[in-house]
Amino acid sequence: MSRHTIPTEDVLRAREKLVLDHFHDEVRQDWDDVLHTFPHPHYELIASMTVHDGDGPVRGYYHDTRVAFPDQDHEIIALRHSADAVIVEFWLMGTHLGLLGKIPPTGGRHRTRMTAYFIFDEDENLVTERIYFDQLTILSQLLGSLDKKNPRDLLTLGRAVVGLLAMTGREPDPRLLDTTAPDLTH
Repeated sequence: MSRHTIPTEDVLRAREKLVLDHFHDEVRQDWDDVLHTFPHPHYELIASMTVHDGDGPVRGYYHDTRVAFPDQDHEIIALRHSADAVIVEFWLMGTHLGLLGKIPPTGGRHRTRMTAYFIFDEDENLVTERIYFDQLTILSQLLGSLDKKNPRDLLTLGRAVVGLLAMTGREPDPRLLDTTAPDLTH
């Protein structure tokens, strides 16, 4: 199928089912089922400019996010189709109970609006989940939940700032920098 051809209704429904199963299995934390939605698991997190490519790195990503937010869940806002993707807008929610990178747990909750592009190849295989979100939205909610008058929370805030600073300055994954402009001459 050409990248400019609109998929058939059957293809759209099959893609949609795969994506909804993927979301459902993530909430259940059934990583084997989630990973089976890809021939080769590949996540791109645009906010942090990081890529998790392959079974091990993607399982590591799942592990780390569920350590930070063991109750992570979502609410789907909208689901759209394009010639090569299913685009899902959703709220991601969770309580910060474990390390988030180098940021200690705050006990705060976040509810963050996100968009995920589930990109399919010409053989209808899911090849990428590309997620767009604003990291500051999450951090402001988590840090904003701390009581600035409580010495224990002030210590957590200080440790969070130190952890956040330790995470800055990472080089973006070069696979996210090498982009090609689309052909818009049609």
